[in-house]
Amino acid sequence: MAGGWNIFPIIAAGVVMLSTSGAIVALIRKERSPWAILLTALGIILMATFIGMLWTTLERPPLRTMGETRLWYSFFLLISGLFTYIRWRYRWIILFSTLLSTVFILINMLKPEIHDQTLMPALQSGWFIPHVSVYMFSYALMGCATLLAIASLVRPNIGVDDAIERLLYGGLAFLSIGMLTGALWAKEAWGAYWSWDAKEAWAAATWSLYLIAIHMTPSVMATKSKKLYYIVIIVAFVALQMCWYGVNYLPSAAESIHTYNQ
Repeated sequence: MAGGWNIFPIIAAGVVMLSTSGAIVALIRKERSPWAILLTALGIILMATFIGMLWTTLERPPLRTMGETRLWYSFFLLISGLFTYIRWRYRWIILFSTLLSTVFILINMLKPEIHDQTLMPALQSGWFIPHVSVYMFSYALMGCATLLAIASLVRPNIGVDDAIERLLYGGLAFLSIGMLTGALWAKEAWGAYWSWDAKEAWAAATWSLYLIAIHMTPSVMATKSKKLYYIVIIVAFVALQMCWYGVNYLPSAAESIHTYNQ
């Protein structure tokens, strides 16, 4: 496949430079900066352009391999960070979302995968694209909520609870839609809505943790100590990472129906 993926390092450098420049401008300016928004948006557009090129080159949606899902996650993280900045004006959120996005971009560069046109029969379902793309977007929203939760643990009372809560609600909504479309896809591909293999078990655990988190939001539970709330969000995000790629390193992964890299 070489084609599109060979230029990824150049595209990645441009994306990181534009987003980092936007983040620096956002940190310098006390008010919401149009330049910060423009620079970050250009980085997002550049990433979107590459994803479109890769889709065209592969002649299939680039959602099959771990590297391809990391690409979407980096893309949605930048969007979530920019949205949070525009909506709540947290000057440092673009920097944090850019740093997290850059981590996954670097993993893709340091751990290249073979990207070909092959799409196994199970992935040819009409539910495949909405399931994976909705999941990746929910993961990005949860990633931004986690960044804010960590910041709140380090610096209490910084006033980001409203953003955390709204990101959690949005993230859980998309996570739920992702699980529903995944169940419909599983029924079509394998004959059962749910099989309780390792990935599905971790998905259920992750969803449950986020459900607990939204019932612990400050607007629901009036409490002076919010540390447990932030910790639950962080633990849920760790479980989400386990659900996404951590299960691939478990012994049971060899028998999982959710292994698509071969």
